Amino acid sequence: MAHPDVTAEQAHVDLAYQRLADMRAAARSMLQDAFGERGGTFQAVTERDIRVRTSLGRLEHLQLGRESLVFGRIDRSGGDPDTPVEEFHIGRLAVSDANLEPLVVDWRAPVAEPFYRATGAHPMGLSRRRHLLTEGQKVLDLEDELFDPEGDHSGRGLGLSGPQVLLSTLERTRTGRMRDIVATVQREQDEIIRAPLPGVLVVQGGPGTGKTAVALHRAAYLLYTHRFPLESQGVLVLGPNPTFLRYIEHVLPSLDETGVELSTVNGLYSRTRPTGTDDEAVAILKGDARMAKVIARAVADRERPLRRTAEIPFGRRVLRVTADLSAQLVAAVKRRPGTHNARRRTIEGALFRHLAEQIAAESEDGSSDTVSAEELASMVRRLPEMTEALERMWPVLTPEQLLHDLFGAASLIELASRGVLSPAEQKLLRRERGGPDDPIGWTDSDIPLLDEALALLGSRRRPGQERPESIRTFGHVVVDETQDLSPMQLRMVARRSLSGSMTVVGDVAQATGPWAPSSWSQVVEHLPARKGWKLVELTVNYRTPSEIMEVAARVLEQVAPTMRASESVRATGRRPRIVRADRPGGFSSPDGIAAAVAEALSVDLDDGAGGNAAVIVPPSLEQPVAEAIRRSGVGFGTAGREALDQRVSLLSVDDVKGLEFDLVTVVEPARMVAESPQGLRALYVAFTRATQRLTIVHADTLPAVLAGVAQHSA
Repeated sequence: MAHPDVTAEQAHVDLAYQRLADMRAAARSMLQDAFGERGGTFQAVTERDIRVRTSLGRLEHLQLGRESLVFGRIDRSGGDPDTPVEEFHIGRLAVSDANLEPLVVDWRAPVAEPFYRATGAHPMGLSRRRHLLTEGQKVLDLEDELFDPEGDHSGRGLGLSGPQVLLSTLERTRTGRMRDIVATVQREQDEIIRAPLPGVLVVQGGPGTGKTAVALHRAAYLLYTHRFPLESQGVLVLGPNPTFLRYIEHVLPSLDETGVELSTVNGLYSRTRPTGTDDEAVAILKGDARMAKVIARAVADRERPLRRTAEIPFGRRVLRVTADLSAQLVAAVKRRPGTHNARRRTIEGALFRHLAEQIAAESEDGSSDTVSAEELASMVRRLPEMTEALERMWPVLTPEQLLHDLFGAASLIELASRGVLSPAEQKLLRRERGGPDDPIGWTDSDIPLLDEALALLGSRRRPGQERPESIRTFGHVVVDETQDLSPMQLRMVARRSLSGSMTVVGDVAQATGPWAPSSWSQVVEHLPARKGWKLVELTVNYRTPSEIMEVAARVLEQVAPTMRASESVRATGRRPRIVRADRPGGFSSPDGIAAAVAEALSVDLDDGAGGNAAVIVPPSLEQPVAEAIRRSGVGFGTAGREALDQRVSLLSVDDVKGLEFDLVTVVEPARMVAESPQGLRALYVAFTRATQRLTIVHADTLPAVLAGVAQHSA
């Protein structure tokens, strides 16, 4: 039976929506009036443009999509029985009535903080916290938490706020896109969201603890609280892959923030698209922090004196640039600050001034007329002899040119990495140059090296540019799945931080890439932690049912014995289902295993559970499994095509990072372990994607850590 106050709350919600509609209408009217203006002075046109931008921004701000405007209420008592109780409704946007009295308080406002933080032991002045269970504009039910003025110090369970509304929300089927959690944020999550802006905040959280959602809500909170300067400086959110970015892309707009930039780490370097792959050993080496020193040396090796005197024709005479002179100039410019390409102008200026002085000295004997350095530069800069000399002393380079030359010559590799890399490691970097027209097969592990080179070289100035492009920085940077980033990728991320303000999110136990840190200090050493860093932990699992987490915890004990599994808030009564593909007809072959996967998936989809599904496969089985599912008539998407848009997604462990699905089918665990750089960690990631049901399909013997699971499966 619904709460007796539902009718009253519905009336308040209706009033708030009506006022929201009025605010939208006023913004549209202002926009139409501005568009209707024609002509006028420069000032009038400027003011009209400002009104247009303001109106458009206001309309964008007032969009909610399908999300509910109001989701809670707090009643605040003044401690005096004669003092009336103050009521504040909490929601996604601030809405006021015609008299500018608040109807809805923005969830990020300081007055809303007790809605997320208050406990029985610390009620923060509240007498009641009310959670509204809503569907769009309709209030379905209420859940009240009453606070004892004397303080209830008993605590309960996991200390959840609004547990009934929370569990109702968690039981909803997934849509293939992350939804915000603003209505159900818990205390430990809110403490992270509202943490101070400066410094590096590291959030360690096991599967399903909401660390991604918390990081996104923190970005929205910081933009609200520190609108100046973050609105102009920008906020950057980095994710592990494009599928993940699509998964989270609607969260910040639903929280009234649309100006945040989303990218993968390698996507920050947009000049080159990787088309090749590296062996694991090569990828590990290229991700090593020592490569920063190798790149720096490679740049320095291109700042070098002439081997012999260069002779530059100038009228009836010849100007000479000796090896000693070039060595003096190069040494002097190397001591100057700035990027390599920017200092090309410096060495040119120094050279032309010296040559002009040379001409002036000779003119004292009546042999020539004097000429300024600028005039001389305009006359000889483009001569082949001068161009050759300057390119030898200080060439203007792109990152691609630098690395292509470096990796294509064993002598250059040896010169740049002597005393830094072993001879065997130097050989790993060597690759054939190919012909002049052959495309360069850059790899994912090359991208951070190219970015490192860009930071040292600086961009080349293009025609018409007042100044060359530079690496963009942001006022705050959020990094998800950070545990999978190599040191060189972390350096790449650090360069995007303007002031060292970062939120770093991940789970050390879920590291599945070539680089796997054993502690967060190994990560932070490559980040700009000059203002300090703080490690916080999320401990409650809102995604994974306890039956599945019981199995995942076995894996965790093997891969990270010092880490504690997060505690699940709910159970479904369904243990993981084990399907052994050993029936007659060749099920042990790749095609047979694929057929078993398609059959198991059909069973899960047909039993009425609803929601979306993921099939997580080792790379070697992706093609046969895709063909088998296609033959079964089930529509599905892959990481490159329609993933998350179809009810079923076929993904690898790397692609599934950070995602969640109602139904998960994990294919051939033993092979998945064998094909992952970090072995069993891949299983830990795969198992913990499920919100309702986990099915494991195998033909090979299950890894020892899963021994005994089959006999308990359902």
